[in-house]
Amino acid sequence: MSLLKHGARVALALCLLTAGATAASADWLVTPYLGVVFGGAANTLDIDDFDDEFKQRVTFGGSAAWMSDGIIGFEVDYGVAPNFFQITSGGEDFDLLDLDSSVTTLMGNLILGVPVGGTTGGGVRPYVAGGIGLMRVNIEAFELFDNLSTNELGVNVGGGVHAFFSDNVGLRGDVRYFRALEQDDDELDVDDLVDIGLELEDFDYWRATVGVTFRFGG
Repeated sequence: MSLLKHGARVALALCLLTAGATAASADWLVTPYLGVVFGGAANTLDIDDFDDEFKQRVTFGGSAAWMSDGIIGFEVDYGVAPNFFQITSGGEDFDLLDLDSSVTTLMGNLILGVPVGGTTGGGVRPYVAGGIGLMRVNIEAFELFDNLSTNELGVNVGGGVHAFFSDNVGLRGDVRYFRALEQDDDELDVDDLVDIGLELEDFDYWRATVGVTFRFGG
């Protein structure tokens, strides 16, 4: 079974489990967001003189969440971080490989959120979230190697808070930690890049976002 199919089945299973809960007074929360990724690390180059660290990069995406009248909910989160793999040494960008890259995530998460002030009108709902899904990495190293695209299973965990100004509109602040699950080198299917030490087994990073939440139902 491919990682893509496996990740899709995991997300579907989480969705079905949540859908089985009581639907009375449930809310749908749709949140487009913008933010930064930071604190990333990966074994992208096996060179002792360069730290495999990354500067802050802009990220964007959106999430659709179902929240019960209690504290349990489910979320599907989609995020994109363009130009992710720009290796740094000190304060200088290391541009030798001329990388054009991105990281895309699709996660199915369980949410635990406590409504403060009720689920209608204003109020806030702090929450924690975590789950599993897909992390797609795309790297284009111009003039040197073939393009590398991988679909890996990954996990994410974090939390944040929704602050609502009315029944239907609010703001969301969110911080998540993402980490790819280990995968054998031979599954990358790009022998040349593996030979120079391109490995994503230890790939992880943080993401901080702010978004506008639109609430339906209630």
